[in-house]
Amino acid sequence: MPEWLLKKDNYTPLKDKNAFIDKSILSIFNVLARFRMQTKLRTSKFGINPLTKLISTLILIIFVSLSRNFYFILITNVLILVLMNLLSTKEIKYVVKASLAATIFTFIILLPSIFLGYGNNSLMITLKVLVSVASVSILTCTTQWNELIIALKIFKIPDIFILVLDITMKYIVILGEFSLNMVYALKLRSVGRNNNKSTALSGVVGTMFIKSKEMAEEMYGAMESRGFTGTYKVYMKFNFKLVDYICIILNLNFICAYFYFDRL
Repeated sequence: MPEWLLKKDNYTPLKDKNAFIDKSILSIFNVLARFRMQTKLRTSKFGINPLTKLISTLILIIFVSLSRNFYFILITNVLILVLMNLLSTKEIKYVVKASLAATIFTFIILLPSIFLGYGNNSLMITLKVLVSVASVSILTCTTQWNELIIALKIFKIPDIFILVLDITMKYIVILGEFSLNMVYALKLRSVGRNNNKSTALSGVVGTMFIKSKEMAEEMYGAMESRGFTGTYKVYMKFNFKLVDYICIILNLNFICAYFYFDRL
């Protein structure tokens, strides 16, 4: 037996910081948590039809975008706050984070117009963005993704558009889990000090690209062998209840309020 095998190894690896890898893991975790929230089985607190919620959200966004009255925008913001109080704590945090991020970004973009004397218009646009993003966030966190797919199909949205959305939602989770395992493997195999961790993560991105290409080819072959023609068929029917009709009446009142304030 060689002598070097009988010697005791006194190698002590240098300590290294893994903040870059840890932040990458946390960011992937956050993305996966948002998409997994869409797949959880949950029932609406008031049993509102997903189709009714989608129509209500579209009505709110359209008429808020068209409105030129500041009081109507304020009333809509108050309405959004009332709806947010009916959500759980996690859902409120999700809506607040998404709304504030979009609002702050819009405010920064419109900041030069404030110094040019268009402060009222900038404030109104910022509030419109806040209401629109908050309403979409409320819809996404209270409605399952498959129910939204069915609602889009009822709206006669082209099947190719629904196909792209459906596959994107599914494969973001699959590829996210794959990338998370690769980053974990990179962290476990990092021994000693490595000053080029960003270079190692670029290799993970390249591997992800190759893996996504292979999965796309496999999915295409599986869909072709099963005779998929790109047509989505809806087997689930939405039943309208009393709360849905109440929501429709509120939407009509919201539209009437728009025309009332728009004339002022």
